[in-house]
Amino acid sequence: MRLTGGEIVIEFLVRHRIPYLVGIPGHGCLGLVDALRNYAGRIQLLQVRHEQSAVHLADGYYRMTGVPLAVFTSIGPGAMNTVIGVASCYVDSIPVMLFTGNAHTHMAGRGVLQEIERQRDADSISVFRPITKRAWQATRADHLPRILRHAFTVMMGGRPGPVVVDLPMDVQCDSAEVAPEELDDHGLPGRVLPDPALIERAGRLLLEARRPVLVAGGGVIASQAWDELRALAEFLGAPVITTMMGKGAFPEDHPLSGFHAGSKGTTCGNALAARADVVLAVGMRFADESASSYRRGVSYAIPPARLIHVDLDPAEIGKNYPAEVGIVADAKAALAALLEWLRAHSAPRDYRQSAYFAEIQHLREEWLAHVRQLAASDQTPVTISRLIAELRAFLRRDAVVLTSSGNTQAQWFQEAMVYEPKTNLTTGGFSTMGWTVPAALGAKLAVPDRQVVGLVGDGDFLMTVQELATAVQYDLPVVYVVANNVGWIAIRDLQAAVYGPERAVGAEFLRDGQPITPDLAAIARGFGCYAERISAPGEIRPALERAFASGRPAVIEVMVERTYPLSGSPAVGWWDVPVPAYMSQPRARYERERAEEQ
Repeated sequence: MRLTGGEIVIEFLVRHRIPYLVGIPGHGCLGLVDALRNYAGRIQLLQVRHEQSAVHLADGYYRMTGVPLAVFTSIGPGAMNTVIGVASCYVDSIPVMLFTGNAHTHMAGRGVLQEIERQRDADSISVFRPITKRAWQATRADHLPRILRHAFTVMMGGRPGPVVVDLPMDVQCDSAEVAPEELDDHGLPGRVLPDPALIERAGRLLLEARRPVLVAGGGVIASQAWDELRALAEFLGAPVITTMMGKGAFPEDHPLSGFHAGSKGTTCGNALAARADVVLAVGMRFADESASSYRRGVSYAIPPARLIHVDLDPAEIGKNYPAEVGIVADAKAALAALLEWLRAHSAPRDYRQSAYFAEIQHLREEWLAHVRQLAASDQTPVTISRLIAELRAFLRRDAVVLTSSGNTQAQWFQEAMVYEPKTNLTTGGFSTMGWTVPAALGAKLAVPDRQVVGLVGDGDFLMTVQELATAVQYDLPVVYVVANNVGWIAIRDLQAAVYGPERAVGAEFLRDGQPITPDLAAIARGFGCYAERISAPGEIRPALERAFASGRPAVIEVMVERTYPLSGSPAVGWWDVPVPAYMSQPRARYERERAEEQ
């Protein structure tokens, strides 16, 4: 086949069954976009209103399907606009293939329109190197098949993540002879299997344990290892704690669910984790929030607890806690091997009669009673806790809920029961504001017959509100529930908690000292969405019913309580938030209150 560089890229994507190419055309990617004319019905172009949103949409789609999407941009600002999305994918181990336009190879370094060239010619690719698994710059069309094959393997292999292929404008339009097999999908290597000797060591530790705890991270979701996780928990009678990225890997109405540990965790999860004698952590990093900034005994006490750490990335094992057994392996393969070894060497535990199980039930009920109390408020404006309770009660078990950051993310994580895998989508380590609105579109593309809800604060919503136009254009009936507290109130609440309420600065939307907000429901109607604004608890369920019945993209703007501390829910773990040396009193008070809560 004789193909242009642009056609080589599109042919490769089609042969690898990539259904969507997402982005915004520009002069720097005309050759790539023109190639789509020959592939009608084989790959669909999706337009967004901002390049950041293109990556977030691809992110949401992958989390639901396991199928990566391709994103394209022009040269310069278009490419730079993707950086936040790419970094978010990198931190959360989400694969996406990004194609960026760049200066012609024979013009590089001359200062072509939108070129970055003061230190190195056509150098925008350098921006992506710390936030991708790898970046390539194609300088000839006949180099593209090799680059594309390598990029796809790197993107999907091992710990997945984003890759970038930089396409100079002339390379997109130059042609080359290409053999079809050079672009075929040859598959990927299989799962990384665990070392049997390490599985035996881990199995013996778990059989010796009197208080084992299983911790499931995003790797369990990515590997689809939830069945093995549940079987292992029930074999051992061990509680399961999930991280923010792992929420949904274990049904939270199961009596062995210990909910969550960490600064945004639960009293139940923190108590179980801190008292464990053996911790089996699978596909998780022990990031600072999930480990209460490593403050000994708040979430974990490792050592003396003995850690078995399973992860695809060897760099994560032993990074934050010493691992007695470190297993570099795919989560599903490792849990299956561990379960097989245990079944061969022991009978399942009759855990329901144990004192440990009784303790788990007591801690669960204690936390659930706390959540019920938070949700019982009948005040107007409604609290976020009551909003979450009403939303969870309305939605089906398999509804997909997306959150980005702030109080809505933290409180959904803490307070909402999640029952099935891939029904809790959230930005984990990067906690990216602006993620929910476009990511929800990707999720809805993936599961058009399921309820998809974006639960988001007003500050977050306004960062990518323009993608409501995309939702309407492609008829993607996501329902966005916007908790409008007129500001970045999670930050104001953090200031108030750590520095003192009188020192909260810069996080509220004010004019002359009074809160000011746009009418978000009216804005949504302007885009063509169904929308309404409410503020009372009794209005929530009827509004949800009308939004879903509309069959259109919908926005329910909920005016929520914004007075500290009713604006959020109490933190139960520890988070290391530095303060200036002259502010020792607020810090001491904060530490004392956290200690009392423990």
